[in-house]
Amino acid sequence: MKNSSVKTGTAFLVLFLLVSTVSCKKEQVSSRYGPSPETKDTIIRGADLSFLPEIEANGVLFSNSSGKQATALEILAEAGMNTVRLRLWHSPENNHSSLAEVKLFADRIKAMRLKLWITVHYSDTWADPGHQQKPAAWNQLSLQTLRDSVYIYTSQVVRLLKPDILQVGNEINHGFLWPDGHSMHREHFLQLLEAGCKAVRDHSDDCLIMLHYAGFKEADIFFNEVNSLDYDLMGISYYPIWHGKDLNLLQSSISALSKKHQKKLVIAETAYPFTLQWNDHTHNVLGEVAQTIAEFSPSPDGQQLFLEEIKRISTHKPLLSGFAYWGAEWIAFKGAEATDGSSWENQALFDFSNKALPAISAFAR
Repeated sequence: MKNSSVKTGTAFLVLFLLVSTVSCKKEQVSSRYGPSPETKDTIIRGADLSFLPEIEANGVLFSNSSGKQATALEILAEAGMNTVRLRLWHSPENNHSSLAEVKLFADRIKAMRLKLWITVHYSDTWADPGHQQKPAAWNQLSLQTLRDSVYIYTSQVVRLLKPDILQVGNEINHGFLWPDGHSMHREHFLQLLEAGCKAVRDHSDDCLIMLHYAGFKEADIFFNEVNSLDYDLMGISYYPIWHGKDLNLLQSSISALSKKHQKKLVIAETAYPFTLQWNDHTHNVLGEVAQTIAEFSPSPDGQQLFLEEIKRISTHKPLLSGFAYWGAEWIAFKGAEATDGSSWENQALFDFSNKALPAISAFAR
């Protein structure tokens, strides 16, 4: 496996050439989509739309609050969303979240003058606090070769996608690229993380580097551990079902965190239900009143009030720099009988008729 890094580089060069020859239909570009990424509009009002290419490939249509059909990307941009977050998997089983798919979608996003935020999972599948599986192609690599592979791969991603923000790993509470990069092997974890950060710095003058922790109550321990690294943004996930229902504690904690570390902080993932019902036969992640916050009912109005409060909390201090809504587009796109559809349709920003919900008003500048 000592030639793996070379093989990886060759494969990505071929992929780059293939992707570069593919043309895609772009949304109509207009000044109504607001300022370009180069302006001083530095507050992130984002959404993770990683499922959207797959949903659109199934022929699903969306509509705005007036019932007019448009793409989800157009609808959210019109509402004021200025940043799109996309996950990237190394070698997924199918094309979804692959570099080829992400490249095509990234071109659409940039054509609409929206900021592009890439979340590199460094895995062939989901990475989160409980799962950080290495790409299969990297399984037998030595630590040195693994570190080189992280650098080469990240460099290729930066050069090809030209993101405004690159997130090195996803919810890396306990490290990434397990077992080598597990946080119990602190020095190895930091070496691998540093390789990703250095690749961004070496190949982009303006891409911001984010490190991402799920939750906020023990986030200070994590950010103390990575204090020696060169990065720009602190990202945290906040979901009431997993991270607590006290928004006052959330606000005070992230304010103290950003002030202590003198880094801009973004709520990188959040979501809230507009109903406890379901629209397919796939088990939903959230489905009980006890999992919600009493002040915000699981209703369209409650979802809107929650997201408006998240917006206020994430922008009320100089170093708090915005939010991204996760699964905004993840409707039950495979049909009412699907058992492998969406486990999130009751937390999307589109109702069961695929019509935009009032909560999108939180994207307004």
